[in-house]
Amino acid sequence: MITLRRAGERGSFDHRWLKTAHTFSFGEYHDPAHMGFRSLRVINDDVVAPGRGFAEHPHRDMEIITYPLSGTVRHRDSLGHEEDVGPGMIQRMSAGTGIRHSERNPSASDPVHLLQVWILPDAPGHEPRHETRPVRVHDEPGMLHLLASPDGREGSSAIHQDALMFGATIREGDVISHRIATGRGVWVHVARGSCTVNGESMAAGDGAAIEDEPAVEIRADAEAELLVFDLA
Repeated sequence: MITLRRAGERGSFDHRWLKTAHTFSFGEYHDPAHMGFRSLRVINDDVVAPGRGFAEHPHRDMEIITYPLSGTVRHRDSLGHEEDVGPGMIQRMSAGTGIRHSERNPSASDPVHLLQVWILPDAPGHEPRHETRPVRVHDEPGMLHLLASPDGREGSSAIHQDALMFGATIREGDVISHRIATGRGVWVHVARGSCTVNGESMAAGDGAAIEDEPAVEIRADAEAELLVFDLA
């Protein structure tokens, strides 16, 4: 079964410095019918104006993944990290017992477009940690690249949850598939472009929950970029 969540159905806000769309309930957007999917709690689609950003704020007991689509985001945190993160990179914070951080757009002229993903951890109270890694999503199109996993296999970022996060870029005519183990569910988020997922046409910002099916098959209608979550 595939259940679609169209881009226009998301909670969307224009704060001038920030244009954001929330796939699931977040902040001032509350929708009891869309509180997350399994351990996937947040997908925020953010465009941050030049020179603006999120002031320092706290988090705890959440796996937070930043996936830039264009531009650069500057990260600072209470663990002492300061770095710029752009396309071709992924940043993971395990907030655990508590971490403070800020994210801003250092450019004076260009916006930054990013996806922020929150995944519920398997237990509270983990030690806070942070890492940034390069990813080969753009270098090797037409295939799923493992970005995050519970054991950090295949060079992915290790997270405290039985969840796999994949990224892919696909070109017109590409077909990629992913087998779904019994009892697991998959969420597909189209970051840009368009594709067909298990027979359903999807465009940028669309999401889909897939359960009780043996696999997910993605066919590119045009160049596209997407995230795929395989969740217990």
